[in-house]
Amino acid sequence: MIKVRFAPSPTGYLHIGGARTALFNWMYAKSQGGRFVLRIEDTDRERSKKEFLEEILDSMRWLGMEWDELYHQSERFDLYREYAEKLLKEEKAYKEGEAVILKMPQKEVKIYDLIRDEITFDTATLKDQVLMKSDGSPAYSFACVVDDALMEMSHVIRGEDHISNTPKQIVIYEALGFKVPKFAHLPLILGSDGARLSKRTGAVAVSDYRRQGFLPQALMNYLMLLGWAPGANQEVVPMEAAVKKFSIKKVNKAAAAFSMEKLKWINAQYIKQSDTGALVEMLLPLLKERNFIGDNYDRKRLSDLVELYKGRMSVLHDFLDWADYIFIDPVRVKEEDRRKYLSKDLSPELNLLADRLEVLEDYSTENCEKVFRGLVEERGMQAKDLVHPIRVILTGKTVGPGLFETMSVLGKEKTLRRLREAYQQPV
Repeated sequence: MIKVRFAPSPTGYLHIGGARTALFNWMYAKSQGGRFVLRIEDTDRERSKKEFLEEILDSMRWLGMEWDELYHQSERFDLYREYAEKLLKEEKAYKEGEAVILKMPQKEVKIYDLIRDEITFDTATLKDQVLMKSDGSPAYSFACVVDDALMEMSHVIRGEDHISNTPKQIVIYEALGFKVPKFAHLPLILGSDGARLSKRTGAVAVSDYRRQGFLPQALMNYLMLLGWAPGANQEVVPMEAAVKKFSIKKVNKAAAAFSMEKLKWINAQYIKQSDTGALVEMLLPLLKERNFIGDNYDRKRLSDLVELYKGRMSVLHDFLDWADYIFIDPVRVKEEDRRKYLSKDLSPELNLLADRLEVLEDYSTENCEKVFRGLVEERGMQAKDLVHPIRVILTGKTVGPGLFETMSVLGKEKTLRRLREAYQQPV
């Protein structure tokens, strides 16, 4: 059976590079009908923190990567000691103080990497390897080998920065008489500047992207493209369809470049395709956090508003910026926009428009437009001469969805008040 693992260390949050490694393991397991194991490498008791562990587990669940088995290395110290003792008895290792050290055999080690083809190592360049540290904790490579063997991992899929660990680990496998798994080393993710991914170029925690308003399926889709393509120039591909096509052998060898613009574009596509009700649910905590709404909000009105703006959003937080005029009173207008659009006194037209809108029994988008167009024709004006000033008065913005849809979602009461008070006080 195909069995793979993702093995994060809870000494920090789950970052983009780790999430991409987890994703390719998860996709490979799913594509082959195999099992996906999550192994927490928490042997460093001092640096491992509960808050990091909780964030990793929460981020994995949020991304939709549920695991079939979960292990904690901190609970397996007896096993590591047992296998270290075995190597001591067979004189393949020796003690140096309290530490257990593996004797490094002099040989050539060859591996066939599923992504990089054959890689050859000469162990003459490697020193004897620590298996158990003097404090009683296992060294990374030793715990990794023991666990991968006992958990029956068929494949080890990890970042290319682990290639240097591979010959050391193969020697340990062979010393213990364990079957060596197949290896696949994923390309690095570089920043848009061509250097190693940094916080400035996108190397932040998955939970940060979640807070910024990215959808989990969009982030998964984008991470998938960092090293593998589903073909046919497809970029927005549902994970279920991508899994069916996934091949670890077709992962690129070359480093992948992270682009925040591309991620936002993909996120925008997923927002557009999302059910409006689902988007409302995602936006509710953000709106409450800003004190835009309380518990007694008008769901129908909020749904209409989300429907109006979902085609303009790159991230969920865009909604808060685009639609804030609905929730705040009065709206703020930039001084340069006031000079450009409100320098001429349009009070007569605005008051007349307000009077006619007030008597509408059906305050709809269509009826708002009819009243508006009748007024500009009657006053001998061009529509744009009134559209732009009204948009600024009602929303504090110079661009947005159609003016009449905006008037409708803003509601009759606020629309009338803002039209009538536009020149009485600062807007």
